[in-house]
Amino acid sequence: MSLSVVSYDVRVAEDAADREACFTVRKEVFVREQGVPEDIEYDAYDAVAVHVLAIRADGVTLGTGRLLYGEEAAAKTGGDLSVGSLGRLAVAQAARGLGVGAALVRGIEEAARARGLAAVDLHAQTHALGFYERLGYAAYGPEFPDAGIPHRAMRRAL
Repeated sequence: MSLSVVSYDVRVAEDAADREACFTVRKEVFVREQGVPEDIEYDAYDAVAVHVLAIRADGVTLGTGRLLYGEEAAAKTGGDLSVGSLGRLAVAQAARGLGVGAALVRGIEEAARARGLAAVDLHAQTHALGFYERLGYAAYGPEFPDAGIPHRAMRRAL
């Protein structure tokens, strides 16, 4: 079976329906697949984050991620207000292997640049370190658990 080319756009969520589409993908990936408790998957940052989504021409959401910046990101970036925090990156199972994750990371970086940020931090699940390294991120600091899953902090200058 060959994969056909899937056409999709990556853009900032524009309204409540877009944000709900983002939350639906996160529930599928983090809550159902990875067993993250729903009460910690969604947090107060969701109200202030810049949500980015990958959406197919027919309206199906393929993936999502979010950017925190300013005071909201400070706790995750060592207090450096010039650094944004990429998080909650999730790609629907049916869309994996199509480049959606990398396109979402680039879309979040574009949103960070548009807000004058100099770098982006993220907390990567350790199995995904190679993915982020290929996109120019470098790990720093020790491994730590988040929702019972091993993670490492990573950063990329923009």
